[in-house]
Amino acid sequence: MATLKKSSVLPGFNLTLGYTIGYLSLIVLIPLTAVFLKTASMSFDEFWQVVSADRVVASYKLSFGASFLAAGINAVFGLLLAWALVRYSFPGKKLVDALVDLPFALPTAVAGIALTALYARNGWLGQYLEPLGIKVAFTPLGVLVALVFIGLPFVVRTVQPILEDLDTELEEAAASLGAQRWQTFRHVTLPILLPALLTGFALAFARAVGEYGSVIFIAGNLPMVSEITPLMIITKLEQYDYVGATAIASVMLVFSFVLLLIINGLQAWTAKRTGRDR
Repeated sequence: MATLKKSSVLPGFNLTLGYTIGYLSLIVLIPLTAVFLKTASMSFDEFWQVVSADRVVASYKLSFGASFLAAGINAVFGLLLAWALVRYSFPGKKLVDALVDLPFALPTAVAGIALTALYARNGWLGQYLEPLGIKVAFTPLGVLVALVFIGLPFVVRTVQPILEDLDTELEEAAASLGAQRWQTFRHVTLPILLPALLTGFALAFARAVGEYGSVIFIAGNLPMVSEITPLMIITKLEQYDYVGATAIASVMLVFSFVLLLIINGLQAWTAKRTGRDR
């Protein structure tokens, strides 16, 4: 009996797979491999001396800590914003929906200058915050504000399509069985949204870890206080210390990969538990 093959508008499997592997190798694998090979030219003592310097360790804490916190803030408020855009109608809704994508289109340097002007001592908001003891510009708090700004669209645009496809009859059925609003959200809606929410969190975190342009202006770049790790890499490059720059970059790559692997594992586990992987 002749077997029927599914027709496809794409080329054959071998050609498609070959193109995919070749493309990923040129864009991702080869550059990352070059970073590790360049780092391997150092002895372990030299490597450890570079990556464990006090200023570098302080930059790790700020970059990864602020990125993780900013992604968490965006996960909460991004969910609320996506919920408002999908479930409610209000004046200016289309404008708000368009403004969500502004951090995507806005050059990062422009975003950094705008945030600095806004939160500086004589800025529109800074002039009211500093008398209250809240200093944003040129502090770690300013770094956090910048990372929240650039990461919000990742959560909103990841959660929004899932909310649009979510059948409200499930929530109505839960309400008809006596569930309160919070119970309905906790046991019915949130488990469905959680995989998408974790994806948005991971994307926002990944963007924040490597962010440079929007942070460099508002951070102030004070040693041991508001220096981010990408700045340390740039500093090494300006000093023509390419090996030292790749050493710090390799540490960032490993930490980022491990954290993203954990987040993706949680996402897969949540999707499997809620049956969303089928």
